[in-house]
Amino acid sequence: MNTADTEQKQLSEIRQQIDKIDAEIQRLINARASCAQQVADVKMKAKNAGKAVFYRPEREAQVLREIMARNTGPVADEEMARIFREVMSICLAMEQPMRVAFLGPEGTFTQAAALKHFGHSVVSVPLAAIDEVFREVESGNANYGVVPVENSTEGMVNSTLDSFMKSSLKICGEVELRIHHHLLTKGDLAADQIKRIYSHEQSLAQCRKWLNTHLPKAERISVGSNAEAARLVAESDNAELTAAIAGDMAAETYGLNKLATNIEDEPDNATRFLIVGQESVAASGNDKTSVIIAMRNKPGALYLVLKPFQEAGIMLTRVETRPSRTGTWTYVFFVDFEGHCQEEKVKAVLDTIADEAAELKLLGSYPIAVL
Repeated sequence: MNTADTEQKQLSEIRQQIDKIDAEIQRLINARASCAQQVADVKMKAKNAGKAVFYRPEREAQVLREIMARNTGPVADEEMARIFREVMSICLAMEQPMRVAFLGPEGTFTQAAALKHFGHSVVSVPLAAIDEVFREVESGNANYGVVPVENSTEGMVNSTLDSFMKSSLKICGEVELRIHHHLLTKGDLAADQIKRIYSHEQSLAQCRKWLNTHLPKAERISVGSNAEAARLVAESDNAELTAAIAGDMAAETYGLNKLATNIEDEPDNATRFLIVGQESVAASGNDKTSVIIAMRNKPGALYLVLKPFQEAGIMLTRVETRPSRTGTWTYVFFVDFEGHCQEEKVKAVLDTIADEAAELKLLGSYPIAVL
């Protein structure tokens, strides 16, 4: 047998093995889906159909952590978890299809975060503003909402913080997304032809150095979202000589060319998104809690907020100050910390702060982002 025949025989044997494995994977996915249907039947019998809770964020976080912990490769841990994320999304949709509102239009980073967290089997609903996402979930028209809350370069998204001050919704989860910005054009437009660049104000800020170096004379126009910028360019006449700064999803959604890729100034640029809903989330074993603390106008207000956490050995992950919307108090602090509100030491800390604060509002305890 010559070398070519030997190679062909070896490839044929490997492919036959792959076919057998594929068939087994397919059988197991359907077996898992059947179990999901049984779970739905049990929940429907235990509660009225309209009140049954199908999505359990803490359970999904636990499953994904276990998948990553037992993974032996060669597939990377996160890639393996993403595969199971999609399988879980399909199974959940068989129990009850979910509507997830996000800051639109189609193609935004927020939509990418929503699909990363929930998988592609949800019904994603684009809305024009962050407060509209909150209202859609509050009204029950959407099961959950996804909103940006902070960027590693530009800091907090103030409109999201302000919405939490007025809303009764709970934080049910978080998503971290690496942000890569591209310069997008319609057709074959050269960089030196570009006269106007559309993007969200934060994205323009995140690409400031690159723009100053490569397109210093181009007008920078702020719009509601990167996807809106991509849409404007896609619908424009090439004679308008416009470009957009946006991500991969926007480029694909609106059929634009990537004239330059990864133009963000900071290579580790990332944005954190929050999942909001009407239900509180049980402890998953690796959780984070967010609160709003409104302090009376007196010296040492911030010290009184931070001291109980330090004494209890609780790690703070974010402290942000916002101006008050009323005259009752001056300082409003948004605080994120590790732990779940059901834990005794967390309860004790919150009780201590409540005694000093004008108001303490629990925004929610939720699993720390797995993916």
